Amino acid sequence: MTRIVLTGGGTAGHVMPHIAMLPHYHRLGWEVHYIGSKGIEKELAARAGLAFSEIKTGKLRRYFSWDNFLDVGRLAYGTVQSLLYLKKLQPDLVFSKGGFVSVPVAAAAWLLRIPVVSHESDLTPGLANRLIKPFCRLIFYAFPETAPYLKGVGAVEAGIPVRQQLFAGSIEEGRKLCGFSAEKRSTLLFMGGSLGAERINLALEEALPNLVQKFNIIHLSGKGKSLRFTHPSYKGFEYVNEGLEHLLALSDAVVCRAGANSLFELRELAKPMLLIPLEIASRGDQIDNAKSFSKHGWALVLRETDLSAARLEQAVGDLMEKAPALHSAMAGSRQQGGGSAERLLRSLGDILANRSKNS
Repeated sequence: MTRIVLTGGGTAGHVMPHIAMLPHYHRLGWEVHYIGSKGIEKELAARAGLAFSEIKTGKLRRYFSWDNFLDVGRLAYGTVQSLLYLKKLQPDLVFSKGGFVSVPVAAAAWLLRIPVVSHESDLTPGLANRLIKPFCRLIFYAFPETAPYLKGVGAVEAGIPVRQQLFAGSIEEGRKLCGFSAEKRSTLLFMGGSLGAERINLALEEALPNLVQKFNIIHLSGKGKSLRFTHPSYKGFEYVNEGLEHLLALSDAVVCRAGANSLFELRELAKPMLLIPLEIASRGDQIDNAKSFSKHGWALVLRETDLSAARLEQAVGDLMEKAPALHSAMAGSRQQGGGSAERLLRSLGDILANRSKNS
């Protein structure tokens, strides 16, 4: 039986593409195990019913901190832990989605001569994928503009796998979850990722009294970041996993950050987007992602440095005016959910076949 180990974490964006691929692995009869930290990947793996092994790891800060010296020790310890787990599991392949936890796992797999592949969701490769690049047989990437950054390693453009459940949403179920009336009015979904987006939350809170006069507002605030605002046309959730498909079905447009996974999911659903990329205390990856989607006519962009209640209201008005054109552009480009998964499976199958032939 084919056995693969998945790794990656720190945010939901480093885990959800793995979750999206699980039905395809199960269909092929592959055994799947996850190695990660005690972060969000452990929670999401448990929900998906995956066997999970926990390791220690460093944070891989991009700035000077005395904690960086401690993290070197944590990474070394995590590599030793990964070596022990991988020796026990004897997987045929390790598949990384990036994030700091992937570095010790990829290093350990390379030492054991286990093939390593990775996937880069953002337009410019993150630090973890840059570090593990020498260990990889192949790196998948989502944006066409990413190819020049991956010279010297096998690379395949594969988009991002999308969870099939997102296509099964019900407008009526979404309305029930939110408690909205059947009155015909547009619905906007505001979301900031699994960790929330405080600057978006603050601007939205100030703009809400005006926005709810025109729209139903669904707000995914992030854990511990809910607003005190109450109104029949406003429904806040800290985080939604089960039922997200219904909220998306109900939504006519989405205001969000520019994390790659969310962008590709929304593109597949052809949901008009207003992107507010993370800009402050960021390496700039979301800015690049947003520029790409804007260039293709799939989204509008509001810079975080320009964000205010007034600018948010104005941008939402522009979004709703241009929504039909954005929808049409995305509808003509989407993969209908299956294309990315099939490309990944073909490449993984080739690596596994070559390993079997050479063993």
